[in-house]
Amino acid sequence: MDVKSGPQAPVTVLLVEDDEVIRKTVGMALERYGYAVSTAGDGLTGLELFREGRHDLLLLDVMLPGLDGIGLCRRVRETSLIPILMMSARGDSLDVVSGLEAGADDYVVKPVDTGVLVARIRSLLRRATFAPAREPAPGHGSAPAYGPALQHGPDDPPEPASGGTGDLVFGDLAIDTHGLEVRLAGEPVALAPTELRLLLEFAANPGIVLDRQTLLRNVWDYGWDGDSRVVDLCVQRLRKKIGADRIETVRGFGYKLRR
Repeated sequence: MDVKSGPQAPVTVLLVEDDEVIRKTVGMALERYGYAVSTAGDGLTGLELFREGRHDLLLLDVMLPGLDGIGLCRRVRETSLIPILMMSARGDSLDVVSGLEAGADDYVVKPVDTGVLVARIRSLLRRATFAPAREPAPGHGSAPAYGPALQHGPDDPPEPASGGTGDLVFGDLAIDTHGLEVRLAGEPVALAPTELRLLLEFAANPGIVLDRQTLLRNVWDYGWDGDSRVVDLCVQRLRKKIGADRIETVRGFGYKLRR
């Protein structure tokens, strides 16, 4: 890669969309914002491209020929914690729920508003890198600084945390806030970026009930009312990894991390 003064290589987005018009329109729009875009027209080709290259974010349509977006999301999640943003037809609740249950971090509805799409991508990348709010492109590098709990590729693995001074401990659950590592009964727990950000938000407020809008604002970085289902389904995924009784539902209010 050529080294230039100033910004590094742009963020790379893998866009998988079977509608050629949408694929080209969205791809060109993202490129205008400084992103590098790879595209595929079906799920199997998208999976092949994902395995062959390094990408910073996946943007997947739900309805794809061959391997659909839900199946592709599941296949990617078997080996990777890369941020995944799904595109769904407007009002199709089943698509949204299925995508989030499969491991997607967020979703947008079609027809896609470019401003909303770029805002969601920026939010996902900020969550994944745990950097201060800033523009991800073109100054964001192609190899984000993932902590051990967030690795999604074989290149440049970070050094393990050297000490426990940043540990938050809740019974057999230990969270290293410096190294971004999570351990349950001494065993490492691999969390997707949004799952880790959500856990850190709970850990910063142990025993305090956090409503869904607060979580959407602080974890998903929404500056507007978002879909509370993304919170519920991310909590559901997190419970499967750290213990079903660790996060308590306070009906009518939200969730809290048990001390």
